[in-house]
Amino acid sequence: MSLRDSVMCRFALSEDGYRYLCRSSLACILKDLALMFPVMVLFMFVCDVMGGPGNPYDLDLGAWAYIAMIFVSAALIAVTYVFEYNETYFNTYKESSAKRIALAEKLRKLPMSYFGRKDPTDLTVRIMGDCTMQEQSMSHWFPELIGSMICISMLGIMILIFDPVMGAASLWPIPVSFAIVILSKRFQDRYNRYKFDRTLEATEGVQEFLETSRDLRVNDAGRRYLNGLFGKLDRVEGAEFKAEYMVAIFVVSAQLVLKFGIVTTALAGGYMMVSGSLDIFVFIAFLIVISRLYDPLNNALQNLAAMINAEYNMERLQEIADQPVQGGSSEFRPDGYDIVFDHVRFSYDGERDVLRDVSFTARQGEVTAIIGPSGEGKTTAAKLAARFWDLDSGRITVGGVDISGIDPETLLSCYSIVFQDVTLFNTTVMDNIRIGRRGATDEEVMAAARAANCDDFVSRLPEGYMTVIGENGAKLSGGERQRISIARALLKDAPIILLDEATASLDTECETQVQQAISELVRDKTVLIVAHRMRTIEGADRIVVLRDGTVEEDGSPDQLMAEGGTFSNMVRLQSSSEGWTL
Repeated sequence: MSLRDSVMCRFALSEDGYRYLCRSSLACILKDLALMFPVMVLFMFVCDVMGGPGNPYDLDLGAWAYIAMIFVSAALIAVTYVFEYNETYFNTYKESSAKRIALAEKLRKLPMSYFGRKDPTDLTVRIMGDCTMQEQSMSHWFPELIGSMICISMLGIMILIFDPVMGAASLWPIPVSFAIVILSKRFQDRYNRYKFDRTLEATEGVQEFLETSRDLRVNDAGRRYLNGLFGKLDRVEGAEFKAEYMVAIFVVSAQLVLKFGIVTTALAGGYMMVSGSLDIFVFIAFLIVISRLYDPLNNALQNLAAMINAEYNMERLQEIADQPVQGGSSEFRPDGYDIVFDHVRFSYDGERDVLRDVSFTARQGEVTAIIGPSGEGKTTAAKLAARFWDLDSGRITVGGVDISGIDPETLLSCYSIVFQDVTLFNTTVMDNIRIGRRGATDEEVMAAARAANCDDFVSRLPEGYMTVIGENGAKLSGGERQRISIARALLKDAPIILLDEATASLDTECETQVQQAISELVRDKTVLIVAHRMRTIEGADRIVVLRDGTVEEDGSPDQLMAEGGTFSNMVRLQSSSEGWTL
């Protein structure tokens, strides 16, 4: 791996980000070099003041020369500081914004299996918190560290060439102090992971509390839950203290070693002056240079520790970037829209099969219902049909085309999907329905809404179709939210319809209205319904019963009723339960 690739991977940078980092590092180098110029002027002034006739260090410069050099020093420092600011902060914000967009774009293309393994809170922290850490690395820690290291290296070489003995006495603490900070990496990694786990645990707890506050209050469990949440927050505070304390131990120890450099420089210089092997001017020069050298070293050590501390965050960002996306052809030309499951096997964790050797066909122009006990893979089968996940073995075809070779976005353009858990956005009814087909006119949106039986409740809203409905449709009932979802699917008008428990949480009246809307949606389409309620699948042409991850029954409703198997038993049990009373 090249240096460029290594830096990009280590700091989770894009191509532009790498260029920005190089430019900001150069800006910091120039700034640090400009800050060394006044030291040179001071040394020259000391030589003139303490020099005399016959002294080789007597420069004999006039006052105007020093005034000119002071103004030049000030100008160089001002220019380099402005240059550094522009190259660090401005470019950093560009990269940070691009990084967040790139991460969101990458997440959009990742398979659903990835999200099944990741907590949404974790992903949110990565996009926001870890990217903020990247901002700090790019704008402060790394460029300043590089600038300090380059200037220290240049100055160190000059010192060693000028006087090797005094150079060794002055410079020995530098590699020792950096080695101490580098040794902290092992401990920092351990404590950082622990701190992050505790932080994520507390964040999830806060989010859960906000989402469940109503239920907690109803059940008088709020205080008990808060006590547990306070414990999580205390553990976060303790983890942060331990992590900071561990860093401080190593950084302070390294900075303490630097102090010994001044001592060894003074002792070596004093001894050499007494022995006559060192001139007083050289001794003064070393003291001036060392005083300038050790100060930025303190900052360099802190920046190095911060870089080590941020490494875990950069790994988390890079982990998303390295995830393989679901690829495939953008050309999709099926011969019809029959969905065929051909000996499909699938597991979420690679251990327990959710589906085993599943084979059935959902034909175009028919309604195929997938039923069975809970946890038997019904929803999984429906989502596999839309390539939310990739199979372990077997294949699924649409119109004779294996969907594993089709780009998911291209494939999903042929699907209208209505889930049990509807997702709505904090915008208008019009915009929420228009998600089904971007670019649809207002008239087309309202026509879809009328077909989905939305028009009656939308007309009662304060601003009709322009009413903002709140986060996830908070201002609407469950049935109203579901009908908006169906209107969205109607507007898309895709040839394949997936309905996953679309009416499971609705009352009878709402269910009837939703079913009327669905009847408009499924005309002449390939329809795959996942359902528990037998009422939901009364009009189904084909029933597929899943049990223990396999197809137990497959046929028309009349055929399966006549066989007296699982489907017949489920119909009988639900019919008998409808008249149940307390």
